[in-house]
Amino acid sequence: MPKAPEELYGRLFADVQRARVFPDQKTFPDAVPKRPVDEIVASYAAAKRSGQPVDLAAFVGTNFLVPETRSLAVPKARGVVEHVNELWRLLERAPDRPVSGSSLLPLPHPYIVPGGRFREIYYWDSYFTMLGLRESGEEAAIQAMMDNFAYLIRNYGHIPNGNRTYYLSRSQPPFFSLMLDLLAEKGGESVYAKYLPELRAEYAYWSDETAPTKHRVALADGAVLSRYYDQGATPRAEAFALDEDVAKRSGRDPAEVYRAIRSACESGWDFSTRWFSDGQNLTSIDVLDVVPVDLNCLLFHLESTLARACRAAGHGDDAKPFEAAARRRKDAVLSHCWSADERFFCDYRISSGRTTGVLTLAGLYPLFFGLATPDQASAVREQIEKRFLKPGGVVTSLVHSGQQWDGPNGWAPLEWITVVGLERYGHRQTASLIARRWIDLNVSVYNRTGKLMEKYNVENASLEAGGGEYPGQDGFGWTNGVLLALMRRFPQ
Repeated sequence: MPKAPEELYGRLFADVQRARVFPDQKTFPDAVPKRPVDEIVASYAAAKRSGQPVDLAAFVGTNFLVPETRSLAVPKARGVVEHVNELWRLLERAPDRPVSGSSLLPLPHPYIVPGGRFREIYYWDSYFTMLGLRESGEEAAIQAMMDNFAYLIRNYGHIPNGNRTYYLSRSQPPFFSLMLDLLAEKGGESVYAKYLPELRAEYAYWSDETAPTKHRVALADGAVLSRYYDQGATPRAEAFALDEDVAKRSGRDPAEVYRAIRSACESGWDFSTRWFSDGQNLTSIDVLDVVPVDLNCLLFHLESTLARACRAAGHGDDAKPFEAAARRRKDAVLSHCWSADERFFCDYRISSGRTTGVLTLAGLYPLFFGLATPDQASAVREQIEKRFLKPGGVVTSLVHSGQQWDGPNGWAPLEWITVVGLERYGHRQTASLIARRWIDLNVSVYNRTGKLMEKYNVENASLEAGGGEYPGQDGFGWTNGVLLALMRRFPQ
């Protein structure tokens, strides 16, 4: 595996990040060396030995090309649909050229990045971006991104969080099988057969067969479900000083805290109180004790898709174990993640042997994938209408914690999962109401600012969404994608 920046640059990397040379901790990990890595490391070691103070900002400027955020200057006068279609060009990146010492993992085909500080492809973001590319007739772009993900699976054994060396220790929510569904809308069943090797490899990774991961969890009753798990137990390269600070404040074993933080990043929900053992503070983060309902629904779909792909490839007998695995997972999700008290799907806490009781939009995944019973879906709809529905759509969780994956924020992927999940069970009126509120919020912010944002405040449209480790980002891949898809599905 290629080395991450903290491994390549050692003390230099730690010193730059701890000194907070850049306001955004992701800047230095993305910087490209101007000369061979060993020469830079040797120069820094010599400078430290001299006994004179080292001007870190000057040293970095001399030895590295520091990335700049590209402007997304699009004339505001045009409508939002035309704006998004223009943005695809600005967010597209050409195939990469390998650069020694760079953290970028080169990809062979063009790809769409989210925007802002996110200068690389991201795994689960890309599915929701593809929804919009489909509406824009950009089938070639979808195919290119699929082939990039297949390339990553073949070369690294899994799809990393993003195409950076420092993301290789983890993946993200496994949406690869859903991306195949998009391709198969035009390509038919042969699409599943074509990508069967990559589907098998994806499943092997999440089954802990090809990497030193511990995703699988055997529960007391013999059921096997899955959790998020990062292979690393050190501060993240892209948030080095921030992670050290959290670990120090926690009073816990730093390695335990670092792995929990990293594993939350694999979930895509970095961060949310759904991961906090005390329900309030990041210092109590304990992701490894949580069996996430959304992850297990995604793996149910992966198992079902593997069975479909085996049959498409003419390997009917190979399909049966995957069909059986999908049935077992569905039964386990329904028995362990349904809270009769809350009348909602929740995560399952391993140590307590019961649901967490924390209500978030992750509880809509069993509806999106058709695992819920009709009665459960009706109960979930009631909770959505009573507790989650806000002027701008549905809120991510019922807690205001200051974390970005909690209230008052709404996120495009979760709005989509909620709307489609409710619609699947016949609750079209509620689904339409949520969709129209989200569309109106996106359009009103666009009309006011000329931007489409990473996340939105769904409780007060006049306020910017907050929380997180960085300022709000515009662009934005998955917002663009979901907006176009919802506008097509629910025309005004």
